[in-house]
Amino acid sequence: MPELPEVELTRRRLERELTGKRIDRVVIRAPKLRFPIPQDLHDSLPGRTVRSVGRRGKYLLFDCETGWLIVHLGMTGFLRLHAGTTPPGKHDHLEIVFADGAVLRFHDPRKFGTVAWTTDSPVAHPLLAGIGPEPLTAAFDGTYLFTVSRTRRVAVKQLIMNAAIVAGVGNIYANEALFRAGIRPDRPASSLGRAECERLAHTVREVLRESIDQGSTYRVEEETVAYHPLDFAVYGRGKGACTCCGGALEEIRLGNRSTVFCPRCQQ
Repeated sequence: MPELPEVELTRRRLERELTGKRIDRVVIRAPKLRFPIPQDLHDSLPGRTVRSVGRRGKYLLFDCETGWLIVHLGMTGFLRLHAGTTPPGKHDHLEIVFADGAVLRFHDPRKFGTVAWTTDSPVAHPLLAGIGPEPLTAAFDGTYLFTVSRTRRVAVKQLIMNAAIVAGVGNIYANEALFRAGIRPDRPASSLGRAECERLAHTVREVLRESIDQGSTYRVEEETVAYHPLDFAVYGRGKGACTCCGGALEEIRLGNRSTVFCPRCQQ
């Protein structure tokens, strides 16, 4: 699943490619992905110009003058700009055709993506209204994390993966941030002290920024997804050796997600 760094890098690419382009028409090839694709896009988007591409959590926000197109990539979604002569693939479910002939296609083999349209503020849309602070902003810091964790008995890894607590921290970067912070992922969130919350907020920001700075290899071919550029210390390395102490890593399930940690280095 594309996580926040992949979505942010997608946003930056699309803002470069699409800003100032005028939409000519929309082609909807699938009635629904995770939710039905709004059929009024046929009427709402043509004639509008893309003014900017923003992001809230893992949602992409396209400012189209009179409204906002909201897109979530789901598990296997990818947005790619093509020349108009390129034929669509079997998993290209939505096309936005621009006046200059270029075509933006939403490719989503598993159909877990989301497309929505709103003429109101996008942050007030039901899909986004309950999302917590962005992890790369000053709103997410150790003081905030300490405050929201006081009454939470849930495992700390599940807390930071809760989008209502902090936006866009997925499984991969939660594993890595907790390892860097030296905190066991299965500890009750309420057991963290102030210093630990400060350290964890810092490492969450750190791993996300490093991934964005390195650039993503995330791409979708017709049947294949490849992504995430970081060399991971723990994610995907269950039963491997810890990069710090050399001891054996352990792998457990938390919230039905693979969770890898070092029982020596993480307390």
